[in-house]
Amino acid sequence: MVKGVSRQVIVVQSPGEELFDQAIFILKDEAVEKGVTDEVLLKQAQQAIRGGQGKKRKLWLYGPVWACGGAVVTGLLWLMTVML
Repeated sequence: MVKGVSRQVIVVQSPGEELFDQAIFILKDEAVEKGVTDEVLLKQAQQAIRGGQGKKRKLWLYGPVWACGGAVVTGLLWLMTVML
């Protein structure tokens, strides 16, 4: 048993009963001091459960997009040099 430690937590129940019953999130001290609303806390907890924040989830797309863009630019430059 730990004495003298007080932390606030959010417990989110699992929508499915397959593997997990619940998820427990421990709040940062800054979040408690700022007075973050329950709605914001729940939204961020749901985001974490779904797999992280939206921007981080789409990073896998940047590599193929830049590769295709580079291929198009290279093809256009090659076509311009052949035409001249």
